[in-house]
Amino acid sequence: MLTTEAAARDFVAGLCDEDAFAKLERFAELLLSENARQNLIAKPTEAILWQRHIADSAQLLEHVSRETTDPWLDLGSGPGLPGLVIAIMRPETPVVLVESRRKRSDWLVETAQALGLANVRVEGKRLELVETFQAGTISARAFAPLPRILDLSARFSTIDTLWLLPKGRSAKQELDDLPKRLRQKFHVEQSRTDAEAGIIVGHLGKTALAKLDAKRARGGN
Repeated sequence: MLTTEAAARDFVAGLCDEDAFAKLERFAELLLSENARQNLIAKPTEAILWQRHIADSAQLLEHVSRETTDPWLDLGSGPGLPGLVIAIMRPETPVVLVESRRKRSDWLVETAQALGLANVRVEGKRLELVETFQAGTISARAFAPLPRILDLSARFSTIDTLWLLPKGRSAKQELDDLPKRLRQKFHVEQSRTDAEAGIIVGHLGKTALAKLDAKRARGGN
């Protein structure tokens, strides 16, 4: 368990090269600076930025093959967590950040440019308005309840798409509340940054995708 800032920084450094780590340090500076102007992260977490936010985002990469280059879709990116962290650490992977709040989406664009992240595309609109594409990975950190995430995002998923959904302390309960046909497609991984938090991980099968697509077609969202 990563319980200190030093441990969190060492953990992240072990997952990327020196250039990426330098960009993460710059990202941390930009995030703290912008947090004085708009509430991107909770003030008490500024002192544990690496543990609570950067390492918490970076740990998702432990579940993704380094050979994976399909687009990564990050829902409700907010301050770029985990989206910008992933883009920095995996520059060969296209990362699409969806953030409907104008001030935040503008900041994401500016920050991606400042960090030279050519692999980032920011969609400053509601997810419902984003054009469908096939995502290799779908992530969402504090975006919406699990059923809502699945309903909104199934159209971006194939049977090979990996879902990585940090759900904090509600992970097990949210998964248990899903219908059995969906619940059996996922499991909960222990978070490295919080002993009581979990990450919902899994793939949707053809049947589950078909049913979610049919629900969406009926206006089930």
